Amino acid sequence: MLEPFIVAGLAVGALYALSGVGMLVLYRTTGALNLAYGALGAMAALISWEALQNGMGDWPAFALGIGAAAAASLAYGALLGPYLADRDPEVKSMASLGLALAILGLLNWYWSDDVRTLTLPTDASGIDFGDVRVTATQLVALGLALGMTTVTSIYLRFTDIGTAMRALADDRELASMLGVRVRRIESLAWLVSGVLAGASGLLLASLVQLTANTLTFLVIPALAACIVGRFSSLWWTLAGGLAVGVLEAIGTPYDWIAEYRTAAPFLVAVIVIVWLQRHRRFTIEVAR
Repeated sequence: MLEPFIVAGLAVGALYALSGVGMLVLYRTTGALNLAYGALGAMAALISWEALQNGMGDWPAFALGIGAAAAASLAYGALLGPYLADRDPEVKSMASLGLALAILGLLNWYWSDDVRTLTLPTDASGIDFGDVRVTATQLVALGLALGMTTVTSIYLRFTDIGTAMRALADDRELASMLGVRVRRIESLAWLVSGVLAGASGLLLASLVQLTANTLTFLVIPALAACIVGRFSSLWWTLAGGLAVGVLEAIGTPYDWIAEYRTAAPFLVAVIVIVWLQRHRRFTIEVAR
């Protein structure tokens, strides 16, 4: 029976999608593909775990972890972002990879890569659909992904700041000439991205496992989701994240494929890239 695996896959896939949305908003605003996204999520989860071990309440501990990820993301964007603004996208990506490696090194130095357990208050409750148990954490993951995608789409389209973000994505210099406060808008994008990274890391640590390495590589399925969305569509990014999560999950009960489940993001990305290339070639031939 695949239903429990599909439910689990949808929950994890929703967090992949949420991460993809956070990466996409930042990319569309600054042109930076933040490869440190997963490392920021790992930081949030481990700081929250440490706070809980020291007797802090659940919600203050979670707020501390997410706040730390948001602060690290904001600091990087505010301090280094302006120096990278005019560089090629490849340079921006490699710079964020350096941040990811630095964070991962610090996390493994302080906490090691031992597997830990992070229990959320929502883990204990849920809803039964026949033989399938859907936990409140899984529902929160799905709801958060759908909600943030909806809110972000509306925000980018109908608010002044959203319009400024889209203007930055089109032409940074022209947007600055038109009065857009470039540094402030870019810092806001880094802050929002850090908050979403922290929230994704916390929920994934509960649904999967809490290790720095595992959560750091969250960036791979998030990138696959962005590829499905062609680095422009929030809703296709959501669909891509869900597809990756389900593909990973449905391979779990089959021994012959279980060990290859982690290849699902690459499979989805390759299929989309090949389809886009063939579709583009077909469009060009029709135009001729």
